[in-house]
Amino acid sequence: MTSQTPEKSPSRKQRLQEKQRRQLAVVDTIDKAEAKLRKAEAELAEAVAEAVEVFGSEQGASEELGLSVDAIRGFLSLVEGGASGADEPDGAAETVETAPAQSPAKAKVEAKAEAKPEPEPVAV
Repeated sequence: MTSQTPEKSPSRKQRLQEKQRRQLAVVDTIDKAEAKLRKAEAELAEAVAEAVEVFGSEQGASEELGLSVDAIRGFLSLVEGGASGADEPDGAAETVETAPAQSPAKAKVEAKAEAKPEPEPVAV
């Protein structure tokens, strides 16, 4: 029989590099998800604006969609902000904050987005 020698354990530098690689991967995943969220919010805002047009008023759209009038107005301001060329990521966050959450799931997603801590840099 041949004897197997245990592999060397990774050095501190290798462990740190692996940890940093995982951290960067998570930050990248979060960034991509936030971009998708902003895109989805913009699409939702456009759909709400179309609903206001179809139902004839903010109040009518509010009743049919089950959204508050304030939420409707928040989405409309997002559409108006995008149409005027103000394509800033912070603008979307401000609109979401002014629009009350209608479901616990949406509130949970919004709370996570607002409470996302900045990643701490890792010294090598």
